Amino acid sequence: MKIFKLPDLGEGLQEAEIVKWHVAPGEDVAADQPMVSVETAKAVVDIPAPYPGRIARLFGKAGDIAHIGAPLVAFEGESGTADSGTVVGSVESGGEVMAPQPAGPSPVAAGIKATPAVRALARKLNVDLAMVTPTGADGLLTAHDVQRAARILSEIGPMEVVRGARRAMAQNMELATAEVASATIMDDADIDAWAPGTAPMLRLIRAIVAGCRAQPALNAWYESEKVGRWLMKRVDIGIAVDTPDGLLVPVLRDCGERGVEDIRAALAKLIADARARRVPPEELRGNTITLSNYGSIAGRYASPVVLPPTVAILGAGRISRQVVVVNERPAVRRMLPLSLTFDHRAVTGGEAGRFLNAVIGDLQRPD
Repeated sequence: MKIFKLPDLGEGLQEAEIVKWHVAPGEDVAADQPMVSVETAKAVVDIPAPYPGRIARLFGKAGDIAHIGAPLVAFEGESGTADSGTVVGSVESGGEVMAPQPAGPSPVAAGIKATPAVRALARKLNVDLAMVTPTGADGLLTAHDVQRAARILSEIGPMEVVRGARRAMAQNMELATAEVASATIMDDADIDAWAPGTAPMLRLIRAIVAGCRAQPALNAWYESEKVGRWLMKRVDIGIAVDTPDGLLVPVLRDCGERGVEDIRAALAKLIADARARRVPPEELRGNTITLSNYGSIAGRYASPVVLPPTVAILGAGRISRQVVVVNERPAVRRMLPLSLTFDHRAVTGGEAGRFLNAVIGDLQRPD
């Protein structure tokens, strides 16, 4: 048999969930015919046949997690021939299709205080000790604690395995929390001079470009292993989009060189495609800075999460009317709250402050 392995699906992606098979064992397929749909970190991708042939075996079923380089399809033919696939990219050495596992790290038992008998009870009841609140002396977990947790878990039913975009979000947040030295500064922009009908997202995109021009250190990638950074010439903004399947961050390219109407149309398409889950994988990578307009839902200030290799994310809160001091007198103005989180390994507090000042200055312009 000739083995076709799951190809490299793009930068940083190590696994994909099998969504649907389009072929079956014994079926003849043509080259480039779609064989299977898989859900990568943040998009659904169809993988075509690398060549014509007859399907001998399918590795995995819908819902399984397949790792890059793992066997995906076996074709009838000469034995010992393996095809790693060039449909989507290069492939690492083989592995095997595995059942989905919960996102996040395995519990570390080293810091948990429990007797061997209690640990054995937890294994028997399938309870993760890291989830259990201890009531014993000095934080010791008791048998009663484990039994209480088991009872609660039995009442709420089986665990929902996190998949697709939510799985990717969980893994990305774990990476960000483990690696980034995050710091957040907050301020407000007085947008009372905006004309009626002004689109906040378009103004925020323009303001980020202004901030990057004033302080290029925030439009950068950071390499933690080599302790270095790249200052990016283009401003490619990742736009955080809320969807029922989880958070997606498609990229709006080259924002500093595009006109308003061009960006307006591109932004509308980007958001629609994200919510329809039809964003190509390459459009979910390579941003140089991120924008989260969470205020369109709720909230004034936040601590947005910076995802490596980028070093900054700007969060925009809910616009509201507030009483502020204008020319030494109280006045009611429309205010836009802003929260800037940055990676303090790569960005100084002064750089972050100057960036935010430039953003606010651009937002407060009437045009």
